[in-house]
This record gives sequence, C-alpha cells and structure tokens, in this order.
Amino acid sequence: MRLPSIVVAVSLSVGALGAQPAGAPEYGPARGTLLIVGGGSTAGTGILEKFVELAGGPDKKFVIVPTAGGNRRANGELIAYADSQVLASWRRMGLRNVHMLHTHDPTIADTDEFAAVLRDADAVWFNGGRQWNIVDSYAGTKTYDAFHAVLARGGVIAGSSAGATIQGEYLVRGATAGPQIMMTDEPEHQEGFKFLRRSAIDQHIDTRGRWDDLTPVMQRFPTYLGIGISEGTAIIVRGDRFEVMGKWKVAVHDPTRPHQPWEKSWFVLGAGDVYDMQARRVVSFGTATQPPRR
Repeated sequence: MRLPSIVVAVSLSVGALGAQPAGAPEYGPARGTLLIVGGGSTAGTGILEKFVELAGGPDKKFVIVPTAGGNRRANGELIAYADSQVLASWRRMGLRNVHMLHTHDPTIADTDEFAAVLRDADAVWFNGGRQWNIVDSYAGTKTYDAFHAVLARGGVIAGSSAGATIQGEYLVRGATAGPQIMMTDEPEHQEGFKFLRRSAIDQHIDTRGRWDDLTPVMQRFPTYLGIGISEGTAIIVRGDRFEVMGKWKVAVHDPTRPHQPWEKSWFVLGAGDVYDMQARRVVSFGTATQPPRR
C-alpha cells in the first residue's frame, strides 16, 4: 500500500510536546491534558500508567465514569454499576482516592450535589461502550460543566473507545440504531463534549477496519480534523499538539492537505510522533511512520 504524501515541517528544537506556540489553543485545552485511547487492551503500552502520571500520581483524586456501558437494558430495566467492580482495576494500580460517577438521569446530573465529586478532581476517565449514553446522561448539565472545569484548572480528561469519541466536537457513531452509522440523524447525538474542539474522533480503526470511515465526516466538516485511533494506542493532547503513544497507529484525516486522487485522504502517525493540529503539520517524528497493514 502506498503511503500518502505528507506535508511536514520537522523542527528538532520544537520536538517536545510541551513547547506550544503562543496564543490561545484552537483545538485542545488551554490548560490541562487530554488522553484519548483507541480502545482494546492497553496491557504493556504504559497508557494507564501515563494517565496516573499526568494526573500527578496515585494520591491524586480520580473519577471514573462507566456510563457509556449503558443506562438501560432492552427491557427498560436500569443498569446498576457497583463501585467495587468499576473501581477494582484502578485500586489494583494503587489509586487511593478514586471514585465512580454515574447516573442515567440528566436531572440528577444537573444538580450541585451530584457534580460535587468533580469539584476537586484531578483526573476523569470515561469507560468504553456507546458514546450516546454519556450524552444522554450529562450533556447540558452541571456535571458537563464540571468536566470542563477539571481541564480549566489543569487536570486530565481521558477515556477509551466511546470515552475517546466523546472528547471530540462532532460525535461519530452516535446513532442509537448501531455503531456502524457514522453520522446520525438524531440531533441530540451529533455533538461530543468538545474537550478537543473542531475534531471528530474514531476508535478501534485497525481491528474493525475503520481506516477510511472518517472520510465522509470530513467531507461534511471540511475545516475539522479527523483522528482515528488504533487499539492499544493513544494520543496525549496539550494545547494544539498531540503525541502518539502505544502499540500501533493513528490516522489523521486533514481535508485541507493536498493529495493525489489515487492516494488515501489520510496519513498515519506512530508512537512518539508529535502533530500540531493548528498548523496541520508534524513537528517531530518518533518511531518510523509507516502505512497500516491491510
């Protein structure tokens, strides 16, 4: 498979993710960090350990949101989440101040009492499932505002699979009819939580063959950036830059990038590569960037 030509400007002196251009970010948070994971197993990748590190260590306050896993069963029965199950793996990692946050009811999420656990949280993790469940519970509520406040005071927002897609501005695969639908007609399920603005984020792109799936989304939103993330792979976002870490690749869909008709409309980045979303260029290469195996 031929790798699309990539217009890059490599500057070894600007290779560090933390070396941000002046001015307010156009895409990422002005303060704080995003960790966006493509789903699948993170074993051996260091991604979860990086999440804890970004938050400031295991003594910081962590909030885990399992809501993407579902609010109701097919028969209408509410799904209950037990702290002991949701938090078990995090406690095994040594986290000492970790809490679960879940409700199926947006009127509850819109109360100060429910959102209070986020007021001094250092980091939030959104579990996988279906991203529209997160929207149904928290969009437009005080809890939604509290998520953004975590970033505003320098904290971390992270998540995997549905917990990755929810972080973008346009919510891909938000249809309640099924995840195979990239752009839903349901108006209430078209917006993500905009932690990463002007973006659409897809996940599981390797094992589920989703490399091209963001193309029609980019055709509808030509000024946006599409980011498809493989399993066991993540991007770390500070300001308008992100760095790739993990096992495999990230597909960057940039509608503004010139390419030949026979080339793919996206290109791939690998572990250690740093990309500037505002400038739409790679600013530092890590490991060799290769096309995905098909």
